[in-house]
Amino acid sequence: MDAKNRFETKTTFALSRLEWLAFLVISLVLAYQHLSDIRWGVFAAFFVVIDLIGYVPGAIAFRRSPERRVARGYYVAYNVMHSLVTALVLAGAWAWFVEPEWALLALPIHLMGDRALFGNSLKPFGVAFEPETDPAYREFQKQYEATAAGGSRTPREGAHAVGA
Repeated sequence: MDAKNRFETKTTFALSRLEWLAFLVISLVLAYQHLSDIRWGVFAAFFVVIDLIGYVPGAIAFRRSPERRVARGYYVAYNVMHSLVTALVLAGAWAWFVEPEWALLALPIHLMGDRALFGNSLKPFGVAFEPETDPAYREFQKQYEATAAGGSRTPREGAHAVGA
């Protein structure tokens, strides 16, 4: 994946997930080392709030929608709540206004778990709210795999890059 080709192959996606898994393991080890120091109510609240605000409303709307579409606001809520930047802001604000504490590990544990274990990251507006392969992407994958299998790659750019 690069700035001109924003997709991942199965291998590069697996490698990305492995990186997220490393951060998840580090967070879990820290939590284990500080089990007695964690305020579990605060931990649970931080862990759950990400999905209560960012996922559950959109998932309900998606399941209730006959055409299986949801408003962009659900995507925005998901992306804001599943952002590492938002997690840093929440943790920083909590540490500043309340206190720094080990319960804040709920944030990276949740986010790294989503990315490493489930392969979920931020949601683009153009895909279904719940994971399903977009038909256009499925076609792109077939074309990409056929080209890659042939061993010859001609660099292309622009509207015909996928069709070539």
